[in-house]
Amino acid sequence: MRKHKAIRFLMVITVVFVLITFLTMIVKEHYGTNTTIIITAIFIILTLLLGYRYLDLHHEDYAYERVAVVIWVPIGAVLCYLLNVNAGLGPILSMGIVGTLASFAPSLNKNSNYLKQIPASIYCGAFVGMSSVDTTPNIGFVLAAGTLAGLFFMISKNLFLGVGGKLGTMAFAGVTMATLIYWIIV
Repeated sequence: MRKHKAIRFLMVITVVFVLITFLTMIVKEHYGTNTTIIITAIFIILTLLLGYRYLDLHHEDYAYERVAVVIWVPIGAVLCYLLNVNAGLGPILSMGIVGTLASFAPSLNKNSNYLKQIPASIYCGAFVGMSSVDTTPNIGFVLAAGTLAGLFFMISKNLFLGVGGKLGTMAFAGVTMATLIYWIIV
């Protein structure tokens, strides 16, 4: 039980850290003064803490997505990246193609619960694959970012329920963490 609580807490803290860092960088880029950055950061932190404390965003039980479902996140990332960069279709069209094709997976066997779970995984990975070429320099990086996004996807099964943008947030966290690791190593 303690392990599950620690994993849940680590997941929430990681997502909050990534979002606060990203939003602070946006404010810093557009409003160069330190006062504006500090006020905005305090507002963002208070909003996130109050939302986490008073909104029921989680189930009480601890459940994780199966690895057989999560494996489709990096696959969706690579497919979208290949369409985006190698085929030259652009991120939006590539995302649309991968997402649309993924939505037909449950039609292959309407009785399969497994096939009903695949579209969300592929769609989460497609968010990774639509990243800019400046952010994701090669296919190995996309595979690593997709794997990290899949890890976040697996852990967050019972987190952030009813909150829009969960798949994009998991993909964003995966790309951000992969970028941080890449920046530290290289």
